[in-house]
Amino acid sequence: MQLSIKTHSQTEMIDITGEVQRLIDASGVREGICMVYVPHTTAAVTINENADPSVPTDMLMVLNQMVPWKAPYRHREGNSPAHVKSALIGSSELVQVEGGRLVLGTWQGIFFCEFDGPRSRKVNITWMASTFTSPSQS
Repeated sequence: MQLSIKTHSQTEMIDITGEVQRLIDASGVREGICMVYVPHTTAAVTINENADPSVPTDMLMVLNQMVPWKAPYRHREGNSPAHVKSALIGSSELVQVEGGRLVLGTWQGIFFCEFDGPRSRKVNITWMASTFTSPSQS
C-alpha cells in the first residue's frame, strides 16, 4: 500500500497516524507488524508525540540548528542538509498491530518528515500479519 503526501514547506512534519491506521483497518490485519517506509533520500519517518503541535515544531527547530542550510556543502543539488536530516531520523518505522490497532503510546504518532520541500511524496506501508481477518468478515 502507498500513501501520497503533498508537503507545503521546506521542512515539516506531518502526522500520518490516521492514514496508516485506515490502511490497517482495510487490510484485515488483526495481529502483526506494520512497516512504514519512506523511499526518498531527503525525507524520513519517525514516531514521536502528536498531542502537542509544538513538539514537531521544536524538533524541526533543533534539526535546522544542527544541520543548517548554509554551510560549505559539496553536493551540487544544494540539498545536502536534507540528506543529512533524513539519515539522522531514518527511513522506516516498525509498529506492532494488536486487535487491528497500531500499538502506540498514549501520546505517540507516526510522522512523515519533509526536509526538501515542498514536494509530492510517497510512503510505503506493508505488514506481516500473524492473525488476519478478511475485511468483508470484520
